[in-house]
Amino acid sequence: MEVMLTSLLIGATLLGKVTNIAMVAIGLGLVIFFHELGHFAVAKWCDVKVERFSIGFGPIIKSFKHGETEYALSWIPFGGYVKMLGQDDVDPSQLTSEEIALDPRSYSAKPVYQRMGIISAGVIMNIITGMLFFAFAFRLGVASTPCVVGAAIPGMPAWEAGIQPGDVITKINGEKTNSFMDIIRSSAFSDGDIKMEGIHPNGEKFEVDITPDRTGTRPQIGLLQSQSLQIPVYEDPGMSVTAKGTAASKAEPAYQPGDTFVTIDGKPVENYAQLQRLFAARSSETLKTGVTRKGASESEVVEITVGNNPFHTLGLWMDIGPIESIQKGSPADRAGLKAGDKITHIDGQDVGKVINPLRLPNYFSSRAGETVPIVVSRAQDGAQPAEVNLNVVPLDNPAWLEHPIFSNTPLSVGSLGIAFHVIPTTLKVEEGSPAHKAGIEADAHIKKIRIMPPEGEPLSEWQGLEEVSYEFDDKNMNWANAFWEMQVRPGWPVELTYSHKGQIKQAKLTPWVNPNQEEGQQWSLPVRGIKLQTLRETQQAQSMGQALGMGVQYTTNSAKDIYLTLRSLFTGRVSPLELSGPVTIAKVAYEVSNDGYSQLLLFLGFLSVNLAVLNFLPIPVLDGGHMVFLCWEGITRKRPNEQVLAAATYVGMIFVLGLMIFVLYLDIFL
Repeated sequence: MEVMLTSLLIGATLLGKVTNIAMVAIGLGLVIFFHELGHFAVAKWCDVKVERFSIGFGPIIKSFKHGETEYALSWIPFGGYVKMLGQDDVDPSQLTSEEIALDPRSYSAKPVYQRMGIISAGVIMNIITGMLFFAFAFRLGVASTPCVVGAAIPGMPAWEAGIQPGDVITKINGEKTNSFMDIIRSSAFSDGDIKMEGIHPNGEKFEVDITPDRTGTRPQIGLLQSQSLQIPVYEDPGMSVTAKGTAASKAEPAYQPGDTFVTIDGKPVENYAQLQRLFAARSSETLKTGVTRKGASESEVVEITVGNNPFHTLGLWMDIGPIESIQKGSPADRAGLKAGDKITHIDGQDVGKVINPLRLPNYFSSRAGETVPIVVSRAQDGAQPAEVNLNVVPLDNPAWLEHPIFSNTPLSVGSLGIAFHVIPTTLKVEEGSPAHKAGIEADAHIKKIRIMPPEGEPLSEWQGLEEVSYEFDDKNMNWANAFWEMQVRPGWPVELTYSHKGQIKQAKLTPWVNPNQEEGQQWSLPVRGIKLQTLRETQQAQSMGQALGMGVQYTTNSAKDIYLTLRSLFTGRVSPLELSGPVTIAKVAYEVSNDGYSQLLLFLGFLSVNLAVLNFLPIPVLDGGHMVFLCWEGITRKRPNEQVLAAATYVGMIFVLGLMIFVLYLDIFL
């Protein structure tokens, strides 16, 4: 019976995937079809002979002839074309041919205004269909990500400005926000600072000015969207809702898809920010988590006991780097700490030899509300660094709440409001630890770390986790990030390449949980290994009229976004590496199809508007290029020179083909 049920589930999953692929193919085909249908319909209306109507380019797969027109499906599915008598992008001389112009049904024989109508019809059709796609999506109900902050990346502008998990962003530059995409959009297209207004979890309103970071491929401020309190329900029955090797995977009874958190130790939990804070604040404790279960009575709460996740370490204590950034208005800011300061002593104890820098978040969190004396080494212009004595009063913020999940992200001490890198130079090796047994000594310089899958265990069991490696140098000192990746892969063996006393050495180690820690006092992670859905809210029109209004607004905003993207590309504010090609478009379309018809319709609407705007760029071969030549003809009353037209067309072809090759390269290799 169990085997039969599993087979049915797998069969249903495969059928669902085939259905999704078919939906995507039909959807993308419709976007192209409607564009070409616009050209075709207006050409027929203007009595132009249409020789071929093709979906796709290149060799023809199948075709049939109805009347004077051949209808074809071609091999290369990156667009389509309508071939009219007297208009052929491959042979631009037709546009200036006197012989063809004598045929009253040729494209070139028609007045300029009719040819403008034919050329612009495809773009107009895409705008109309895009608006309708959006309208139907909003009538069904569109799931969007609200402007609730899940995390602020340490060291990034939003973190420095004091944005906290659970903050709700209500306005950006005076305009009301509708979804988390507004935050990403405003950051990417900003010319200067962004003014953000919002509400902290405690109900306090705030207003901050943030300068986006422009060192990456696009400007960003470093905010991540929030998760919900619900465990996802995966389409694939083989997907687990807990991470392997974590406390959640051993919870009793087991967590199930669709479970929603409602209590921790009997106390209500209202949102994800509160849940993650409780998990972090009580990281070493075993907790009773109350969940409502899918299919059960709403009043029924299932209590699940989940333990803690101890940190897996190598027994290496590294050197602390200078403070990278400081949050405005934080205890560190008020105490007079500055970026570039290096903390050398806390409570009279040496940082690196008596206090492990990786445990500073826990140290200061445990001293919340107390006055803690610290000593920093501060650089002086043209002089030796000065030793500065300061006092800080930490806030009651849990340790490791802001974990370094991205490469080169500094380690933050949330209770102080500072972030620093951990330099991969060993100052101390714990006796009996994996590093000690491997012969690693103090003053070793780690050059590279590889975190490898355990031998004999199928990688599929780890559900998406792969081998990772980091190389360290003067610019890459992200030991904290590598350390976090070890926690994500509990028990995975590690290979270190390091130098010591001029010699390059290698060591293979298996991270341990220090057995010398007292029970209940273990150094534990702020997470339990439970997967949660992204927080979503539904925007749904109550009538078709309202849906059309929302469709018009979304079409206008989408066109504006595309224009701003192009402007940012030309000004260098956004890198060309942010571009996507047909492979990524197909992948994204498939992924959104898993979320239902409304999300697919929304994506197809955006694709339609995208096609409309890009097609009307003044590039020869594209509709916009043809419109430029028609404007020239309308103003001068003369057709463009055949040689100029041919040269421009071939340059346009090379540009479009080059762009296509470039985005395909990005899709496949990056």
